[in-house]
Amino acid sequence: MAPLPREFAEPLQRVADVCPFASRVSWHAETGSTNADAAALAEAGAPEGCVVLADLQTAGRGRLGRSWSSPAGTGIYASVLFRPKPRVARMLTIAAGVALAEAIETVAGIVPVLKWPNDLYLGGGLQSGRKVAGILAEAGVSSGETWVVIGFGINVLPVSFPHELASRATSLESELGRPVDRGELFAACLVQLAARYLDLRAGRCQDVVGAWRRRASPTFGRPVEWVDEGVTKTGAVKDIDDDGGLLVDTEAGVVRVVSGELRWP
Repeated sequence: MAPLPREFAEPLQRVADVCPFASRVSWHAETGSTNADAAALAEAGAPEGCVVLADLQTAGRGRLGRSWSSPAGTGIYASVLFRPKPRVARMLTIAAGVALAEAIETVAGIVPVLKWPNDLYLGGGLQSGRKVAGILAEAGVSSGETWVVIGFGINVLPVSFPHELASRATSLESELGRPVDRGELFAACLVQLAARYLDLRAGRCQDVVGAWRRRASPTFGRPVEWVDEGVTKTGAVKDIDDDGGLLVDTEAGVVRVVSGELRWP
């Protein structure tokens, strides 16, 4: 395992006493996918809390098989291994969204909006309304035990996005017009992920759901589309339920959406 660059090592050392994840970070200057690396660790029996961090991903991915642009030295590309109980596993993506939003607000002083199920946007005021971070949860079973990998990417430094993303993606520094410390932000992400995971394990799911609702409230009432058994359905976002499912108002009543692609016209 390569040594962590000082940019990340020093902030992690400062939070090691309060964050068990901070001392379990493996660093890659370049890798295909941190989620794939973390999944391999899970299959090999690695303990909960192992973290994979990369400066560059050559095959970074998002939900539904999409790619995630991961240019070198411009973002945070990381994955954390969890071995949760089923009830906790269902809520990990929601908890991760809250944790990343809290970390970004603390370090960068800018408030992201959460968009179900796994995106963080900067919207409203002078901000662009573009995606700044995303989360990918992947799960498996090894030796009879379920594991979940939570991968996340945060665009930190300005970068030229691919043409198909240029109108939909942004970075923290592009929005703020000033530098953001990647190491401090990464350390804060791990601290908040550990804290929100503890909330779930301690039965404080309502605290997590409430925090998510507050940060997602700008999306409530917005129209959405999704495909259910081959049929396109439409409605307006209402809320999430206590298990993290999206509640949508439709002509036929309130519908619960738990998976698949959601489109925001």
